[in-house]
Amino acid sequence: MITGQWIRSLDELPRARAVLLDVTPRQLVGLAGPSLRGFARWEMDRFRYGPGICKLDWALSGPVPWSAEVCRRTATVHVGGTIDEITASEAEIAAGRHPDRPFCIVVQPCVVDATRAPAGKQTLWAYCHAPAGSTVDLTPLIESQIERFAPGFRDLILARASSTAAETERRNPNYVGGDISSGAATLVQTLFRPTLRWNPYRTGVDGVYLCGASTPPGGGVHGMCGHWAARTAMRDLGIRD
Repeated sequence: MITGQWIRSLDELPRARAVLLDVTPRQLVGLAGPSLRGFARWEMDRFRYGPGICKLDWALSGPVPWSAEVCRRTATVHVGGTIDEITASEAEIAAGRHPDRPFCIVVQPCVVDATRAPAGKQTLWAYCHAPAGSTVDLTPLIESQIERFAPGFRDLILARASSTAAETERRNPNYVGGDISSGAATLVQTLFRPTLRWNPYRTGVDGVYLCGASTPPGGGVHGMCGHWAARTAMRDLGIRD
């Protein structure tokens, strides 16, 4: 992005010895156009994306009243019931359906940083998987899951904001279909992402590198994708790190 506007071609970028793109293979294909050819283009086209998410943010009048005391002291709580329930929930997503009891990741920032909310109040956010590109707001299902393990939770809600999978992608095109990992976590794509290259940060276009979550070590390992992409570019330019 330049001066607040999305670019549509690599030709719009200033001339540079190296260009590092924080995009996924899908955006690279669009930006590179005919510059990306042959096997390199095929590799990018075959990259697969995972499910989307529905995310919620809340302002609460107090801490979440988890039935399990340990959860009240935990920054991140995985809410899903039994392993069979979690498996069934994710199987529904894989089949393109919305589960009745979604597996939720719930984060309580105030557990470790009380300044995230006014005194006596709490902030909370959570997400669950949804079929890629889903426009369904799963607020009732997510809140029902939390209420199930924290009776009285709904009574604490002062305000909420939700984002469907489709809205998530609109806000950040790297989240294709709402996939916040920028690529499906299959065995192959966990080991080789986004391509089978020895160095996956090179794109097949001279001087152009990928540095986003579609590259190793993947989404959630903050900063390391860019670190290793930058080191690759420096080596190619003969710059000692």
